[in-house]
Amino acid sequence: MSEKVKETIVDEAYRVKALSQDAVRSGAYLYPLRGIVYFVTHRDLWQPLWIKLTPTLTLGVGVTTAMFLFTYLPQLAVLAFTSGPLAVISTTLLVLSESSTIVTVLSKTFLIEDALIDTFDGTLVSKNMTNMVSEGRQIKSGNNSMAKLGKLAKKPFAKFTPKALIRYLMYLPLNFIPVVGSVLFVILQGKRVGPNAHSRYFQLKQWSETRKEEFVHQHQAAYTSFGVASVLLELVPVASIFFAFTNTVGAALWAADLERGETTAPNLKEQARKAE
Repeated sequence: MSEKVKETIVDEAYRVKALSQDAVRSGAYLYPLRGIVYFVTHRDLWQPLWIKLTPTLTLGVGVTTAMFLFTYLPQLAVLAFTSGPLAVISTTLLVLSESSTIVTVLSKTFLIEDALIDTFDGTLVSKNMTNMVSEGRQIKSGNNSMAKLGKLAKKPFAKFTPKALIRYLMYLPLNFIPVVGSVLFVILQGKRVGPNAHSRYFQLKQWSETRKEEFVHQHQAAYTSFGVASVLLELVPVASIFFAFTNTVGAALWAADLERGETTAPNLKEQARKAE
């Protein structure tokens, strides 16, 4: 029995090592950072964020205040046993990250869904991917990438479903395990967030659900690494909504590179062609 356990652990270690190497080679984890730079240096992409800034900030203040009023003390009591004298700091950071996650989820579901789609499409247009974007919306004349976006044909971004909420709540207790638990929580969330970031790209490519799932499965490491980087940024208190937009820009930049074959993982481009 002990030999089987040892063999299983060794096999899992090799699998994790292989996935980690694939993630590093893909360079996908860099796109959220590239998204920040590109967003900051392209003022026309700011428009969707400015329009939604006031309601999202109001939501953020309300959620964060409620979380500290109703969840801080109960979580402090639990973390006192696992974090000792650092419990106050750990609990504060945990509540802030939970608040950021809740604000991001609610905002993406009810407030900024269309704005994120516009940001994704606008980024593609700025990268001369107008023909691709025209598969999902009207394109008109304009003096910048956002002004060229016409009527939207379809909305690809799935809302936060009850299933996803249940999964999130199931993973949440991992944060009570110092360091290791938080790392696992971020990785599990990243595994979900990564593929979702390209839902618009898959729609514009007109891929079937089967083709999309095959492509994501073949490049699970790349999508997970992108998702982990995105989740870490969106956990930053107050700035989570800003990073939701920059992560969307990063996802669009990645999609544009895939189309041009300029991604740091050439096999992704090859697989994209095979999926068509």
